Amino acid sequence: MKSVVLDTNILLDIFVFNDPRAADLKQAILTGDIQPIASQKTLEELVDVISRPLFKLSQETQSEILEQWHSVISLIDDSNLASAPWKCQDEDDQIFLDLAYQLRPTILISKDNAVLQLAGCAAQERILITSDYNAFKLQN
Repeated sequence: MKSVVLDTNILLDIFVFNDPRAADLKQAILTGDIQPIASQKTLEELVDVISRPLFKLSQETQSEILEQWHSVISLIDDSNLASAPWKCQDEDDQIFLDLAYQLRPTILISKDNAVLQLAGCAAQERILITSDYNAFKLQN
């Protein structure tokens, strides 16, 4: 099964905005064609982000999003992660890089410019960092 790391902004597109560009990715996750990998820290970030007033999500909707995400992820223990050899300008996004580094070869899908800027370095470690929602289709 293909494993991928999804940054929080991609999860928002899947679970909050129902972005049509993420439809195939969401389908692949829900059918088990790919295995999304998360950690406690990435879950904490998702909880924090979807609880922000900007999104106007009810507590019930937030719980539904978290339940759905929990039902499809494989959870990795943060305490055992190797640190990626490169550092993200946005400290909140470092966990996604560390997670992808631990799983290599893998794909990290993100729209965050600070993460995307590290794509060249990550490629040397067999990590594809991309904003392409369909990049999972490239993984063998």
